[in-house]
Amino acid sequence: MVIPLHITFRNLPASDAIEAEIRRRAEKLDQFSSQIMHCQVTVEAAGKHKQQGRLYEVRIDLTVPGTEIAINHTHRHEDVFVVIRDAFEAAVRKLQDHMCYRRGDVKVHEVPCRGRVTKLFEEGYGFIESGDGREFYFHRDNLIYPDFDRIDLGAEVQFLEDTAGEGLQAKRVSAGKHHPPG
Repeated sequence: MVIPLHITFRNLPASDAIEAEIRRRAEKLDQFSSQIMHCQVTVEAAGKHKQQGRLYEVRIDLTVPGTEIAINHTHRHEDVFVVIRDAFEAAVRKLQDHMCYRRGDVKVHEVPCRGRVTKLFEEGYGFIESGDGREFYFHRDNLIYPDFDRIDLGAEVQFLEDTAGEGLQAKRVSAGKHHPPG
């Protein structure tokens, strides 16, 4: 591992086997980001449980440009190696999320449109007119709330715009009181 690694033991003696496992897993973090500047791992014996014996906690603090990533693996287990594995798996996920965010690979959620139900048909479909006058088809399967049998003409709805083979379609339609964002 090129990055500085600091290992601390609390309430238990230092162990070559535990330290070797931490070093092995910390080296793998380099595969996910070459920008890690520092890695601090704390292994703590959290006390004795009546039925399970000694329980362990692992905390990992990673320093990367612009932020620190902290993993406090509070899921206690009586096998310290299981806790180390779980903590490093969580660190990998957080590091991957951070790297995606830095690259701008974050998922952008669609902004819902608003409109009013203008037509309903017993066959289980209807039409919505958006605020700009466009008409959207919707099917009962695209209605989230309320059930198709309970929606009324003129109901204010929120939906996601979609383009289908026949034209504009509304998906994830929900009725009720919707406030404009912001």
